[in-house]
Amino acid sequence: MIFRLQQLLFILSYNLTLFLLLMIGIQNSSIKKNVNLIITETITLPISFIIGVSFISGSLTGNLLKMDFNNKNDK
Repeated sequence: MIFRLQQLLFILSYNLTLFLLLMIGIQNSSIKKNVNLIITETITLPISFIIGVSFISGSLTGNLLKMDFNNKNDK
């Protein structure tokens, strides 16, 4: 139980750190595009932000799917 909580805290802190570094890194980004969603478009966003957020969300999703939340002591 404690090990899973440590893993979860590490994953969240790692991805939060990546997000904060992304925010610092896109300060001088000049190339901006709209993201075309199915229903509507987003506001104009820097391309580095779009790529960075997709990388961070993939990292977070992949790490959370890899974690085993089942309690092995219930058998």
